[in-house]
Amino acid sequence: MLVAIAAAALAATSGLADGAPAGPARVAIFYYPWYGTPAHDAGWQHWNQRGANPPLSVAANFYPARGAYSSTDPRLLAAHMREIAEMGVDTLVVSWWGLGSVEDKRLRSVAKAARKMGLAVAVHVEPWGGRTPGSVRVAIDSLRSLKIREFYVYDSTNDADEAWAEALSGLELDTHVFANTWLPGKAQAGGFQGLYSYDIAVYRAESFRRTCASAHRLRLLCGPSVGPGFDARRATPMTTVVDRRKGNRYDHMWRAAVGASADVITITSYNEWHEGTQIEPARVKKEYGSYEGAWGLTGAEAERAYVDRTRYWVDRLRNP
Repeated sequence: MLVAIAAAALAATSGLADGAPAGPARVAIFYYPWYGTPAHDAGWQHWNQRGANPPLSVAANFYPARGAYSSTDPRLLAAHMREIAEMGVDTLVVSWWGLGSVEDKRLRSVAKAARKMGLAVAVHVEPWGGRTPGSVRVAIDSLRSLKIREFYVYDSTNDADEAWAEALSGLELDTHVFANTWLPGKAQAGGFQGLYSYDIAVYRAESFRRTCASAHRLRLLCGPSVGPGFDARRATPMTTVVDRRKGNRYDHMWRAAVGASADVITITSYNEWHEGTQIEPARVKKEYGSYEGAWGLTGAEAERAYVDRTRYWVDRLRNP
C-alpha cells in the first residue's frame, strides 16, 4: 500500500499520471560559478588552464564578450541572471563540487542572485574526488536547507545501480534527482526520478522522442539536453569537435527537444567556456572562434546570437 501511495504521489508531482507531461516542458540551463580574477579572488581561476594568460588569452576556444570575469562579482552575477531570465529559462542548474568546495561557497550568492530574477535553483552534482552515492545523499539532505529540491547527478553511471537505489531511498516527495544516463531502465534501477543527457557530443537529437517515451512508461522525468556545439581543444586534451554550423545545430537539437514531450529541456550550457558549449555572448577576437554568421548575424547582434535564439525557442515551446 505504501509503495502504491508513493508511486501515485510521484506521478502527480511529476505530471506523469497518464505517462506524459501535463504541459510544456520547463527549461533549465547548466551554469558554472568557478571563474575567478585577481581583483575579486586573489588570482585567476579556470581562465588560466593549460598555460593561458588571462585576460590576453583564456582557456577557451571563444572569448567572452564580458572578458575574463569573476563568478564572485555581484554585478556580473546580476547581469548573468538577468540575461538568463530574459531568455525565458525557468531553472538555473549550478555546477557544484561537494560540500566545502569553491562552488559550494559560491552557491548561496549565486542562488540569491538567481531567485531575485525569479529563477528556480537546482544543483549539478559533479564527480568530486571520493564521491559516492552515500555522500551525494548527505549533500542532497544538506542542500534542502537552501530550498534546493532538484539535483542532476553527472557521471552517475560510475556507481552501481544498487548503491544509488539504497542511497536515494526515502527521499522527500518534492525532491527530484536526475541520473546522467540515456537509459531509462538504468535510471529506474538506481532509484532516480528522472534522467538527462547533458553531453551534446554523444547523445543525438534523433533519440530524444524515443527515450522520453520510454522514460514516461517507467514514470520517469525526461530532460534531454540541447547545446550549440562542442570544442574543448584550448582547455583540455580532447580533440572532439562538434561544429556549430552557424546555429543550425542548436536549432536541430531544440526542434527535437520541443517535439519529444520532455518534462524539462536542459541547455548545455550558459557558460562552460572550456568545452565550447556556452551560449553566453562572445566577441570577435583574433585566433578565437566567434558567433559571426550564426543565423546570418554579424557584429553586436552576432555576439548575442545564441541568447536571442534561446528566447525564440522558449517562445516556440510555450506557444507552438
